[in-house]
This record gives sequence, C-alpha cells and structure tokens, in this order.
Amino acid sequence: MAPYPAWLHILAWTYIVVCLASALGILLHTFIHPQKMGIMNVVWPVTGLYMGPVAVYMYRKALPVSEKKPMTPQMKALREQFKDTPPTLFQNSIAVFHCGAGCSLGDLIAESIVPSLGLYFAGKFGSKLVLDFAFAYLFGIVFQYFTIAPMRGLSLGKGLLAATRADTFSIVLFEIGMFGWMTISWFLLFPAPHLGPGMAVFWFMMQIAMIAGFFTALPANAWLIRKGWKEKMPAVDPEQVHAAMQTGGAESSGRNAA
Repeated sequence: MAPYPAWLHILAWTYIVVCLASALGILLHTFIHPQKMGIMNVVWPVTGLYMGPVAVYMYRKALPVSEKKPMTPQMKALREQFKDTPPTLFQNSIAVFHCGAGCSLGDLIAESIVPSLGLYFAGKFGSKLVLDFAFAYLFGIVFQYFTIAPMRGLSLGKGLLAATRADTFSIVLFEIGMFGWMTISWFLLFPAPHLGPGMAVFWFMMQIAMIAGFFTALPANAWLIRKGWKEKMPAVDPEQVHAAMQTGGAESSGRNAA
C-alpha cells in the first residue's frame, strides 16, 4: 500500500506532466529562438521541470531582451542606462533559475544513483544529502562558468575561480531550502515507509524542494549581483525597456552615447 492518499498521487502526476510539457515547450522554442547566453538554452528547460507554467511565463517575458539577435542601438543605450541600477526582482529570479538549474540537475542525478547503487555510506538520508550537495555544487559551478567566462573573456582557471566565488553562496542557500523540505518530507510527512524514486510523489516532493530552494537563494543572488560577483540576467529587465520606450529614455540615452 502506498504511504500517501490517492489524491496526492493524482496531484503529483498532474504537476509532473504539466512541468514536463512546460520544459518540452521551452526546449523546442529555444531551438527556434536561441538565447544570447548559450547556457540559458539549458537553464530555461530545466527550470520548467520544477517551476512549470511559471518558467514558461518568465521565459516568454524575457524573450525580447534575451534572444540571440543583433543588438539595436536602442538596446545598447538601454543596457548602458541601466547597468548600474540595482537588479530587479525579475533579474534576481533568473539568476536563481541559473543557479537552480545546475543544482536541480545535480540533485536529480544524485537522487537516482544513491538507491540504485546502494551508496549508503552515511545512512540513507545522510548519503542522499551529501551526494545531492556534491553533484549540485559541481553542476552549479559549471553552469556559472559558462556564464561568467564568455561574458568577461576569462581563461579556464580565472573563469572557474570567478564562478566559484559567484555561485558558492547561492548554491549553499538553494540547497538549504531544498534540504529543509526534503527533511520535512523524510521525517514528518512520510516517515515509514519513506518515498522512493519509483514513486511520482517522490519527484513531486523534489519539485517542491527545488521551489523552496529558489526562495531561500533569492536574497543571496540579489546581494551577489549588487556586489558585481554575478551578472544581471538579462542585462536589461523587459519592464525597464518598456518604461524607457514610453518615456523616450532609450532615444535620450542613444543621443548621449553618441
């Protein structure tokens, strides 16, 4: 007998299917409309795996300033105009999506191999947490490297160092949120028997854990961007573009730049 009610099983499958459809839709769209920042072609679909329709909404909102196409003089002027402004909630959120995508891939791999290979060196739950963090940290740094290194023209060594400085704090806080929900699920919601990777509710709980990680990492990313350790993604918030166009700010900035 499953350790959860039938309605939760249905809810889990419903949300999983919605998220899979969201991720697939974003993935297909990125083939037609590649992102300026190549790693975002991976980040957006992975985000769809746990954020579902929210990821689709954010992706479509970002398209005007994130597609890989020639930058117009107006966009260059807007980028210069807003380069020193504090990051918006939209930009902070996408920065977390970037960190979260690496963490999520690492966690998905770890959660799959721990039970299948029997890697229980610190108890079942402890081993999951250790390997979750190890894989999440590895993927998170790699994802950040492919953002910072191309944008700043850094060598491999300097790029990895910058990526480590930029994302360590964010990854730690993302994992704290994840581990918090995983602990609740393991010890309080499903103490006996525990959920396993063969259950839809297990992956639904992991999706909730990733959403929890998003919220715990959000303040860290805002601080990291303000410090200049992470890049704004995108460089200009679509709302800023709209506001500037309404007030003629882009034209003014273009004349000043000229």
